[in-house]
Amino acid sequence: MEPQSKTWVLTKASLDRLLATLHPDRDLAGREYEKIRSKLLKLFQWRGCVSPEDLTDETLNRVAKKVESGEVIRDIQAYVGGVARLVWLESVKAERRKSLTLDQLSQFGTTYETDSAKHRLACFESCLAGLPASSRELIIDYHRKEKRARIELRKQLAKKLGIQLNALRIRAHRIRLELEDCVAKCMRKSSD
Repeated sequence: MEPQSKTWVLTKASLDRLLATLHPDRDLAGREYEKIRSKLLKLFQWRGCVSPEDLTDETLNRVAKKVESGEVIRDIQAYVGGVARLVWLESVKAERRKSLTLDQLSQFGTTYETDSAKHRLACFESCLAGLPASSRELIIDYHRKEKRARIELRKQLAKKLGIQLNALRIRAHRIRLELEDCVAKCMRKSSD
């Protein structure tokens, strides 16, 4: 799923404002944040979403963006639920669009699809190899396992790096954006 705004990125300041909205006490706000995050993950998993982690992050990022813009949110739980619903609907719409596009491509034969997929993979591997070793290792480890094992792995990774889980998410998000941009440039170069 594509983030709503490609120019806005979750920062420490916007995360701090969101936490302050959840509770005046920083520790209790952190616990509340993790409760909300856990509920969102379960919700997106229950709905059978392809990438519940990404949808959860997108939901929380959008809420943080609203809080940062000065919007007063009276019932944060209800607001997060409403944003989650919109994010879910957008993801369903995007999946339908993607499957429709793939169906349309298959009408023209599998050679085009296979060649395009191979080229995209080659671009991805090239871009991944171009990252600094620490970034490459982080993004590979960040996406290594599935479901609950992935969550535990990310906690261990954050502990190993000596950072909070949210800081790890932000780093991984930035690396992922860098990779996506690199792959898109590579794909455009080859189509010229």
